[in-house]
Amino acid sequence: MAAAVRAIGSLGRFTAASKYSLSRRPPPAGYGCRNISTSTALQNRTHVNYDIKGDVAVVRFNTPNSKVNTLSKQLSAEFTEVMNEIWSNEAIKSAVLISSKPGSFIAGADIDMIEACKTAQEVTQLSQDGQKMLEKIEQSPKPVVAAISGSCLGGGLEVAIACHYRIATKDKKTVLGTPEVLLGLLPGAGATQRLPKMVGLPAAFDMMLTGRNIRADRAKKMGLVDQLVDPLGPGVKTPEARTIEYLEEVAVGFARGLANRTVSAKRSKGLMQKITDYAMALPFVRQQVYKTVESKVQKQTKGLYPAPLKIIEVVKTGLDQGRDVGYLTESQGFGQLAMTKESKALMGLYHGQVRCKKNKFGAPQREVKTLAVLGAGLMGAGIAQVSVDKGLKTILKDTAQQGLDRGQQQVFKGLNSKVKKKSLTSFERDSILSNLTGQLDYKGFEKADMVIEAVFEDINIKHKVLKEVEAVIPAHCIFASNTSALPISQIAAVSKRPEKVIGMHYFSPVDKMQLLEIITTDKTSQDTAASAVAVGLKQGKVVIVVKDGPGFYTTRCLGPMLAEVVRVLQEGIDPKKIDAISTAFGFPVGAATLIDEVGVDVATHVAEDLGKAFGERFGGGSIELFKLMVEKGFLGRKAGKGFYVYQEGVKNRSVNSGMDEILARFKVAAKPEVCTDEDIQMRLVTRFVNEAAMCLQEGILSNPVEGDIGAVFGLGFPPCLGGPFRYADSYGAKQLVDKLRKYEAVYGCQFTPCQLLVDYANSPNKKFHQ
Repeated sequence: MAAAVRAIGSLGRFTAASKYSLSRRPPPAGYGCRNISTSTALQNRTHVNYDIKGDVAVVRFNTPNSKVNTLSKQLSAEFTEVMNEIWSNEAIKSAVLISSKPGSFIAGADIDMIEACKTAQEVTQLSQDGQKMLEKIEQSPKPVVAAISGSCLGGGLEVAIACHYRIATKDKKTVLGTPEVLLGLLPGAGATQRLPKMVGLPAAFDMMLTGRNIRADRAKKMGLVDQLVDPLGPGVKTPEARTIEYLEEVAVGFARGLANRTVSAKRSKGLMQKITDYAMALPFVRQQVYKTVESKVQKQTKGLYPAPLKIIEVVKTGLDQGRDVGYLTESQGFGQLAMTKESKALMGLYHGQVRCKKNKFGAPQREVKTLAVLGAGLMGAGIAQVSVDKGLKTILKDTAQQGLDRGQQQVFKGLNSKVKKKSLTSFERDSILSNLTGQLDYKGFEKADMVIEAVFEDINIKHKVLKEVEAVIPAHCIFASNTSALPISQIAAVSKRPEKVIGMHYFSPVDKMQLLEIITTDKTSQDTAASAVAVGLKQGKVVIVVKDGPGFYTTRCLGPMLAEVVRVLQEGIDPKKIDAISTAFGFPVGAATLIDEVGVDVATHVAEDLGKAFGERFGGGSIELFKLMVEKGFLGRKAGKGFYVYQEGVKNRSVNSGMDEILARFKVAAKPEVCTDEDIQMRLVTRFVNEAAMCLQEGILSNPVEGDIGAVFGLGFPPCLGGPFRYADSYGAKQLVDKLRKYEAVYGCQFTPCQLLVDYANSPNKKFHQ
């Protein structure tokens, strides 16, 4: 439902971190000191090595066959051996920790090790081993300097903050952060105790509770990094290689200076920091901070995510009862959280994202270098922005100059917001925009490798542009439709080359929503699919590929749920109550608000199309209610009125009183036996989950993983539940079928469970995710 679902508030925090390999894994059990002879160790070491420059040991992390360094069991063990050798070698006075890989200091660890643990105690032990090793570094009589270039996340940041000094490259790729919360965990190797002392309590909470990445210059201002090094340009070697060499040179100088006391590791704090530290030392001030942070977390998460509250508890314990108790509480909390269903759901989504960032069709025969977008509306301009931003030469075509100007302005605004956030320079913005051509004709389409249409949802208009485009594009060019519900095979019916026609369903706003749903027909060639996925991945999207059919996967799941929302409204539940009930379940946006966001006209259009395709099963509320809203101009947010009234700058919107008359006209008698808050929640959710299972049963979906990713990243299905299929596994297929049968007895075939769910209900050992 392309105009749709800005339904990702809390989810934004979850999705942001997936760009980087997330760190969740502290060092393994058996992490104590071991003295291994250098010769044996050197023969066997593959992940960590070191050389000695004068009296400074330079320890290099280098995970083989990987773009990033991760805290694997092997790397952790070798790091321990190396540090033990350094500590026992009297000729070495200090050490530098650096990566041999440009772009990655330590990006964290894969999560398999935690997932392999069967009990909370095992995970707690992992945490305690990591704590002990990093405490040894912190207490080291020989100064240790972290030289950071690239991602320094999770366990990687924990290693860095245990060092005595941190130097980082002032580079876009250098980011520091604690993303564990995004997997339902907390930092487990001492960061909950070190960070508040290092950057202050408010900043530490912000880092740990959001999981956001912090750039090097910001890290320096916070006190997370002590020194910055500017990256170097090209020379005999690549800029990356020269920068790493320069960083190493600077770090070795600092390490030597710390050892011979010509450099001090003490940080001079500004007046504001001193005042803040003084205030935070007062128990009643800290209590106020805890209270404020807790209430904010409760409001944002509705108490559905245990990790943020556990992080607050662990930090509080350390500050109020001392670091020993703090470390113990951290390791126990880490173990407890790893066993929660929320953490398992978020880890499942992480694995799913990794899978959906790969092209299952392989490399296309030719790379798409020039992309043309038809229609400069909200969607077309959004698609143009995420394409030109990633280096694709992009043509944006519209039929009216006014529409074209608005679309180009939208692209400029999107890129300019990055300049304001300092993630782009104004020169880089202008350089990117030079690859965008706005026009009213088909000039240059003869060089296009792909055309994406984002014109109005009308089959006749789609057919018209397809014929026009095919008259001017080269033979290899692909035609993609950004429709949200019209079957691609119907669009391709007028094509001379249906094997080159595919669906690419983006979600609004395109630059924020991560999902791209690609739709293949029986005639779409494998190479066309490979090209579409390659373009989606280049645009930075998480890509799912589904088979063609009315509503595809995402719109089809949303349809029955929204039909049920209308029925609930007709039964006399007001929009605010419905929103409260749906957000309490974990949806980032309330169900009535969602219809306003989608657009009541779009929802009407899609409901009619899906109703024709699926009949009574897609019924529920009256579509006539929607039609009357459209007639009265209540189109949702874009018109300023829908179920709510929207005013610029007014946060607490009021219910649209103009809806009273419409709701009264379509009022139906409520059924008391299925109208509790829990029943209303489950009526919405079971219809969603049942339709998702039906899509898997019919082969629209090829696997449950893509079903979960599509629902969470496209429709805002609660991330803490991991998607409809993981939810079916944890709630129980039998329990779901029982609920559906209960509602079926009252409302009929709209709640008839699909055969696949019934089969799983009858076989307790069957799970969608094994």
